[in-house]
Amino acid sequence: MSTTASAPTLKSKHFLTLGDVSQEELMGLLSFAAHLKDLRKRGEVYAPLQGKSVAMYFEKPSNRTRVSFEVGLNDLGAHPIFLRKEEINLGVRETIADTARTLSRYVDSIIIRTFDQGEVEELAHYATVPVINALTDQYHPCQIVADLLTFKEKFGDFKGKKLCYLGDGNNMAHSLLLGCATVGMSISIGCPPDYIPLPKIVEKAKAIAKETGAEIEVTDRITHAVEGAHAVYTDVWVSMGQESTSSKYDVFQDYQVNKEIMGKADPNAIVLHCLPAHRGEEICGNVFEEHAETIFDQAENRLHGQKAVLAALFKS
Repeated sequence: MSTTASAPTLKSKHFLTLGDVSQEELMGLLSFAAHLKDLRKRGEVYAPLQGKSVAMYFEKPSNRTRVSFEVGLNDLGAHPIFLRKEEINLGVRETIADTARTLSRYVDSIIIRTFDQGEVEELAHYATVPVINALTDQYHPCQIVADLLTFKEKFGDFKGKKLCYLGDGNNMAHSLLLGCATVGMSISIGCPPDYIPLPKIVEKAKAIAKETGAEIEVTDRITHAVEGAHAVYTDVWVSMGQESTSSKYDVFQDYQVNKEIMGKADPNAIVLHCLPAHRGEEICGNVFEEHAETIFDQAENRLHGQKAVLAALFKS
């Protein structure tokens, strides 16, 4: 007899940003991801996407994103079709609208990893099948599902907890703001004044936090940001495609996650990193290795979180 629980239902047919996901929906995704993780470890098959085909269009190269999605789709019974930029060239060979309408006639869902959030939203507007944002320069919602699942595994709950993110106010900062606010966990973003997250996203997170009881803060006072944090999160200082901005290395030197920084956090604090990690830059090597087990739990949870998102979208 099957022991598989039912996938949660999402109001939106797409998964583009956590700003569109309610607290109930996000908590449902986390619970179902944990359930799917347990099923996989016990060797139980859960394949509700049997006979489905899913297109994966990647303009940015990846390791974790591509492998976790392909393995997850196979686990769920679907057939992944990987599309390179050279084959589709979104918005160049033909309009994004035409690509969306064409692919919708062939596949049952589209996963896209690209630079411009606007391209993802336009693709979703014209597609008649679910579209999943696998990363843009503005958001990385699938990563945050894995991050929150990892935090929940370590601490059990989000209420009364605090996450500190140190570094660039980039797509990770944006999605962490929305994700933490939604589950009711306080978040402090520690970043230089010229690299703060987009104000409109900070305000969106604060509006969500008013309903969930979370506290939202953006500051350049590093010690204050880290103080009492239950999780300290960091990302590379220079994101993919921005390698020419080498001056950022000088600006972010004080924001490295190291022993001194961790001494300001909660004594039982964990370290999170979305990877790849540049040891000696955003995180020192000894802190990374001390928290490697949690960081790679976090990487593994990309698989389980994304399977939950896929199952929910196909159910909705």
